Amino acid sequence: MASPRIVPCPACGKPVEWVPGNPYRPFCSARCKGLDLGAWAAEEYRIPGPAAPLPPGSTGGEDGGT
Repeated sequence: MASPRIVPCPACGKPVEWVPGNPYRPFCSARCKGLDLGAWAAEEYRIPGPAAPLPPGSTGGEDGGT
């Protein structure tokens, strides 16, 4: 039988066995899993995308928008 894959915890870097018996995978613990969820909730992670459209009435110029 092959040994389980070892991956680094995305939050702290600690080695984690990638096995079905680990309820927190890919994290090492409930604490690291919660820290990552909190970072998403606080909008610390961003997915790049196109720029948001300007609101109606704004000119978008560099002269202060008047």
